[in-house]
Amino acid sequence: MEFRIDSSELTDAVAWAARVLPARSPVPVLGGLLLESAEGRLRVSGLDHEASARIEVEADTVRDGRALVLGRRLHDICKVLPRGPVECAVEGARLSVTGGGARFGLSLLPLDDYPAPPGLPAFRGVVDAGAFAAAVGQVAVAAGRDDSLPVLTGIRLALDGTTMTLAATDRYRYAVRTLEWKPEGEEPQGGEGGADVVVPARRLTEIARSLASAGPVRLALDGGSVGFESEGTRTTTRLLEGRLPRHDKLFSLGEHAVAVTERAPLVEAVKRVAVVAEGDSPVQLAFGGDAVHLQAGYEDDVASQRLPAVLSQTEAMTVAFNPGYLLDALGSFDTDSVRFHLLGPGQRALITDRADGIHQHLLMSVKPLV
Repeated sequence: MEFRIDSSELTDAVAWAARVLPARSPVPVLGGLLLESAEGRLRVSGLDHEASARIEVEADTVRDGRALVLGRRLHDICKVLPRGPVECAVEGARLSVTGGGARFGLSLLPLDDYPAPPGLPAFRGVVDAGAFAAAVGQVAVAAGRDDSLPVLTGIRLALDGTTMTLAATDRYRYAVRTLEWKPEGEEPQGGEGGADVVVPARRLTEIARSLASAGPVRLALDGGSVGFESEGTRTTTRLLEGRLPRHDKLFSLGEHAVAVTERAPLVEAVKRVAVVAEGDSPVQLAFGGDAVHLQAGYEDDVASQRLPAVLSQTEAMTVAFNPGYLLDALGSFDTDSVRFHLLGPGQRALITDRADGIHQHLLMSVKPLV
């Protein structure tokens, strides 16, 4: 194998495929990246037991061939390569990487021990990569971090007609975001038109970020994995077993008050007053009249700030939230103002960006400050 390519293109391709490599693996070859050159193209592939990634770029291929090398080592080399053309070639039991007067040699890993990469699941449709990345980022903040409850570390991906629903919860908060997508592929087995699966949040976030500028992206899905494909790139990840609790009843508040306030000033105010909030100490929001009064702390160590707000009822209402959870929720919105749908102290509260509710974040209100 021998090919020539610009160093920046090689670096980008290696970095993209290396995202899925395990930090540690009892199987050495799973730390490898597979390089394949043929017909003016270079393909770089990586995989572990849970995910795979593949990218194809243009290259001047002198000799077709395949080589498996330690992926993170190759990535480190690419990051320090001089700018300009690079020549890569298999020389005996090594891959040489030469460019700008620098030369590196990498030992080859045994190709026979490398598992076959998983195929792409059945094509289901197309989604805009930018909109998808934004939606994933908005719900991922609510995903759990406790690996003893694996399903709660995932993001629900549900398909129903032309609507895609993404959702995540760690039992203390619940984020939901809907967006449009274009179904085009084959119907799943059984003839059911939709899908409802749970994807690891960390993996899905990485995938969404890496594809954010890719334009239309093909979505592939079956009972065991989900895949995404754009021009020159392909990635898959296994699904998590189980289902997230349904959010429909939780988000149905019945009769409630609505408070509207500017988002950015509220974020700054929460950060400011939370300086005196220790441990799980909450930040209190007292809505009434034309303002919201924020307060945190106890006894002598207290902080407060007043901001304009509009409450839909004449009777004042006070709620309190974990400041970290509240900031995560507010930071997931990109609108100028947010709406608080309030049942009362110690009850669930729903934060939305606008009336259509395409982005909703549920928080549990805690006991207000005395």
